[in-house]
Amino acid sequence: MSPSEGDNIPVATFTECCSTDPLLILVFSVIVLQSELRSQLGWSVVRAIYQGFLDFQRTRLEEIGFGPFLRLDELTPDVALIQALKERWDLECHAFLLPWGHMIPTLEDVARITGLRVDGQAVTGVTYTSYQEMVERLLGLEVTRERSSLVPRTRLQASLGVADACHQTGEGQVEYMARLTADARAALAEEEGAATDRDLRRFLILVIEKLILGTRGDPVSYRCLPLLEDLTQVGSYAWGAALLAHLFDSLGTSSRETGVAWFFPLLQVWAYCHLPSLGRGVPRRHGAVPLLQRWRFCRDERSLRRQVTLFHDALDTVPFGHVQWTPYIGEDNATQPWVERGRPYFGRDIWLHCFNTVVPVHHRLVARTLGLHQAVVEFPTRQRSWERPGRSFRGIQQVTDWTVRVREQLDDWERRGKEVVSEAASDEDYFRAYARKYGAQVYKGSRRPLDPKGRISSLEGILHSTIQQRDNLQAVVDQLRAELDRAQQMVGGASSSREDPGRSVLEVQLAAAAARAEDALAQLREQEQELRTALARMTMLEADMAELRLRPEAVEVARWCQEAEAAARWQQEAAEATRWRQEAEEAARLRAEVGTSAPSWGRRGIAATCCDPR
Repeated sequence: MSPSEGDNIPVATFTECCSTDPLLILVFSVIVLQSELRSQLGWSVVRAIYQGFLDFQRTRLEEIGFGPFLRLDELTPDVALIQALKERWDLECHAFLLPWGHMIPTLEDVARITGLRVDGQAVTGVTYTSYQEMVERLLGLEVTRERSSLVPRTRLQASLGVADACHQTGEGQVEYMARLTADARAALAEEEGAATDRDLRRFLILVIEKLILGTRGDPVSYRCLPLLEDLTQVGSYAWGAALLAHLFDSLGTSSRETGVAWFFPLLQVWAYCHLPSLGRGVPRRHGAVPLLQRWRFCRDERSLRRQVTLFHDALDTVPFGHVQWTPYIGEDNATQPWVERGRPYFGRDIWLHCFNTVVPVHHRLVARTLGLHQAVVEFPTRQRSWERPGRSFRGIQQVTDWTVRVREQLDDWERRGKEVVSEAASDEDYFRAYARKYGAQVYKGSRRPLDPKGRISSLEGILHSTIQQRDNLQAVVDQLRAELDRAQQMVGGASSSREDPGRSVLEVQLAAAAARAEDALAQLREQEQELRTALARMTMLEADMAELRLRPEAVEVARWCQEAEAAARWQQEAAEATRWRQEAEEAARLRAEVGTSAPSWGRRGIAATCCDPR
């Protein structure tokens, strides 16, 4: 897979031009995403260089722990799946928001899918403004720009013998791989010593920065080079955890920022394992490990725009019972030693590290992946006690010791985080809290799911919100009525023979505001009763379906659709009630202004203050 020439497309300029047309943005997003996926270093180049190494070099790579990862086959990118999932990523809790709850790729997913190590030392250290001396000493390459930490990938690739990675005319895949392997073998050192160490470091930099961390564009960063100085220690780092940190950080970019910069097969196979009913992946090579070897992409000939739209619809309508929370039960862990090594880090809330990228894994949000019921937990927010939480820190362009700057989070990693436990007997309370927190935000498609349990949770969330609004509005009505009664008593007890026009206007406004608030309160009470009726009906339907174990008839399906539409209307009515409440608060403000000027009712300024065309 040759590099693309489209890495420098002016994305921001285009999206600004079409910012008013979501369809154009979607089309452009998937086009640029596909371009970036293709522009990343291809598996063919890595495989050719790996096969070009002599046996003793491949043995060293096995000892480091990169052997299983480097033997993976190339996976065709599922662009529509990746784009659809990216649009459902929540920045606050670092999780996908889906109709059935939060979902998060975990360290166990990384270990099982990629074969990379997720335990050991955090991938962190010191970043420098210039790597010139280090590059020349450890890699034997010349750096032309003294303060640059980047070198073109083509130069690094050429130093390993693969200067031309393009297919030649009429060249098949077998001939292509044979040519690249022969070129690499001819350029690589054969005798153990400093030259072979340089070759190994060059290869590891290429693999880490362009595959594992998947940086955008052509340049290769050398921030990981200090960790490669002692090759005997390279295998002690948690490269899989760094991959997951980089994935979270890339998913957290703005929806306007198209493209990805991470190892996309991880997310792709994660979706195949946990959401098999989507039918996006085709199983192959049963029993192969790592699990990425077991899947290939089922090609879809439809347009990317159409695929993304259909994918959102599919995610909205996946039955809750079809989600595989524990897909690895029954796996032969004896054939996956990297899984056993990483097990102490599984099922824990923990901070991930990749130099300036420090992000949390909120595993407590996905306790169901541990075979537990999901308890109600505090949903994470952006209010943190330290700088730029859960995202890349500033400071990568200056000399920074990240082991000092993020000491608290590094200590958390060294303590292996905090174990996730749950004593919940069911997921019902979590569903209610989830519906109250996110509501319709979890739906992205053009259709809505017909899942009774999910509908019950949504109705309960809307009902709870309506009750809260009713109570708040009742308090406003009571306050307005009390103020109106007090104003009427004060006017009635006045001894002045001349009526105050300002006070009269205020009294009328208070009466009108109180009447509007009472009307809104009555509407909310009606809405509350309708919601309770709909909830009872949906609960009865769910119980009937569970008892009869029958698929819903078309009539019932239509009725559920009508109830879903009614719930949307109720939400609109709730917004209208909020508007009435704001008007009532404005009337209360007017009353307060008049109250402060009560000793001088006779002044004409009261009338000027209280005049309102309504």
